Amino acid sequence: MGKIVLVTGGSRSGKSTYAEEYVSGLYKQGEKVGYIATSQIFDDEMKFRVKLHRERRPAEWTTYEAPFEAHLALKQADSDGCTAVLFDCVTIYMSNLLCSLESIDDSDRNYALANEKITALIEAARSKEGTTVFVTNEVGSGIVPENKLSREYRDIAGLANQWLAAAADEVYFVVCGIPVNLKEISKK
Repeated sequence: MGKIVLVTGGSRSGKSTYAEEYVSGLYKQGEKVGYIATSQIFDDEMKFRVKLHRERRPAEWTTYEAPFEAHLALKQADSDGCTAVLFDCVTIYMSNLLCSLESIDDSDRNYALANEKITALIEAARSKEGTTVFVTNEVGSGIVPENKLSREYRDIAGLANQWLAAAADEVYFVVCGIPVNLKEISKK
């Protein structure tokens, strides 16, 4: 049964860097590592972010572009023999999901769809050997957004994080580049 690790934090908190270091410490020479990228490049700012991520990670890692149906990419990484997989990131994946809908007015449907996608990711991660590290953003700590799409996104991202955290073996909150093991603290 595969191990699940969740790494969360705010924007530019160091969560992706920590997750990359975590995964780098998992594999031995000759083992394969998968990187599931969920972003889509629509502008220069996102192009720059993707460039930074690519430059930071080892060239020998196999990248799987998966803005949708990411559980299939996770299964493919397993089929390809990846012993560790880094999934970056859950909140962009949820954004892709919401922005692909014709309408976001049916919150019950939106929540059910998000739950279906996260459940598929959890099942795929558990069914593989090795470790899957999910990166996500903590987006609910700010002000209440003024528009429906932003509020729906914030709520779905928060729920997705809770579902993943409940299933995870380890959960790290990264602040100022410093990881804090939340599951370890919650046991005390």
